[in-house]
Amino acid sequence: MLMLTCPACGVTAEETEFAPGGEAHLTRQGPGSGEAAFEGYLFARKNPKGVHFERWRHAYGCGKWFHAARCTATLEVFGTYPMGSAPPPDLIARLQARRPDREGRA
Repeated sequence: MLMLTCPACGVTAEETEFAPGGEAHLTRQGPGSGEAAFEGYLFARKNPKGVHFERWRHAYGCGKWFHAARCTATLEVFGTYPMGSAPPPDLIARLQARRPDREGRA
């Protein structure tokens, strides 16, 4: 079970209190975009084995959206941060310090 911390209200809880929202940091395509760009936005998603940035909503709490960095192979959550911001430098440093074999690779 994933344990996530909502950066808006500070509550740490199991993933059942939150709602997943898919891949984070996507570039939204508006009405002026071409069909290929809009199709890519709707359907093309990464499916990495390893660290992945996702959107989550504190559904049974404050209702705020936030981002989380987690490993899809080990389900380890490295950190969360507010929507509209880039991953914090300390989170990036932790991710870069990880050993490659912890992501399921040799």
